[in-house]
Amino acid sequence: MLLSILFIPLSLTYKAFSKTFRVIHYFFSLLPASIRPRLITRGIATGFRNARGRRMLMPEDTAARFKREFEEEYGQNELPWFEGGFAQAQDLAKKELRFLLFVLMSPEHDDTESFVRDTLLSQEVVSFLKNASRDIVLWGGNVLDSEAFQVSQEYNCTKFPFSGLVCLTPKEGSARMGTVKRLAGPMPPATYLGEIQAAVDKYTADLSRVRAERTARDVARNIRSEQDSAYERSLALDRERARKRREEKAAAEEAERRKAREAEEAIKLEERRQQWRRWRATTMAPEPEPGVKDVVRIALMMPAASGAGRIVRRFHAKTTMEELYAFIECYDLFAPDSTSNDQSSAAAEPEGYKHEYAFRVASVMPREVYGPSTNSTMGEKIGRSGNLVVEAVEDGDDAE
Repeated sequence: MLLSILFIPLSLTYKAFSKTFRVIHYFFSLLPASIRPRLITRGIATGFRNARGRRMLMPEDTAARFKREFEEEYGQNELPWFEGGFAQAQDLAKKELRFLLFVLMSPEHDDTESFVRDTLLSQEVVSFLKNASRDIVLWGGNVLDSEAFQVSQEYNCTKFPFSGLVCLTPKEGSARMGTVKRLAGPMPPATYLGEIQAAVDKYTADLSRVRAERTARDVARNIRSEQDSAYERSLALDRERARKRREEKAAAEEAERRKAREAEEAIKLEERRQQWRRWRATTMAPEPEPGVKDVVRIALMMPAASGAGRIVRRFHAKTTMEELYAFIECYDLFAPDSTSNDQSSAAAEPEGYKHEYAFRVASVMPREVYGPSTNSTMGEKIGRSGNLVVEAVEDGDDAE
């Protein structure tokens, strides 16, 4: 209590001083940047300006703002700042087994400008950080931004400017990113670069070993993937062959069933054909008696396959041409030596059956083919007599 009472005048003086500077900064901030006092644009005035708070942005936008303000303050430079959030830079370094160098700066510290101009922007440091073979990801942040402030809290930064080198630390038996070098405050470029180089050299071999192990795992995984793909392709081919065999077997079985059905239908068709022949033979008109006038004498040369040879028969002149075809079709049933020429061979007409003749009848000279017409009579077509040839018709033959 005694100390608080003693420091009351000092506390009141500090509050009045800070408020006065805030008011002065507010009015000077309205002036153009070219005529704005240097004291207001950086240092204490910058600290008071940021004490009011900065608008929070997304990590990418915050990184872009830091880079833009850095270039506005210190000019164009070749530092390869990572244009993303700290977590993204950390993930990139962990994924690609690279070093992450993060730089935290506070505009309120007087050592910031000297560190940036004399150390960070020195030619040897810039060349070192630009060298892609160093595998370094450079990230920077202003502690007045929430993300950089959280990073400073996480890494327990007590002095600015602060630089930290982070990488995967396999020696510690952990897959997490660990801090391998902490650099606080201003220092000569040679010292700064030497400390970073020493840490990089110390852990490069470990990272190379982990990188080789990852490469070996990736190669093994790719080989397994290729083997699995080859196995899947082989399995797919086997399945395709099995499917084709099943389809071929099913097609063969279907062909066998179709052949069996066709054979059965052919047998049934032949049975109906024979039934029709037996029935048709009973409906044939007998040969006219000798002395009957108005008849047609026909000499038929039967096909060689029938074995009947040449036969002669008389028909009534009004007999249709279809009757002649039926006589030829059923000739073997009522031939003198036929065993079927009896009453037991009689049959009823098969229902729904339409008989088709497998032969044709034609005259010799001049050649003329006579069809099985039910309207044309033999007297009209042939006349009093005729020599005819019975020709077997094969499938696909064109009728003349």
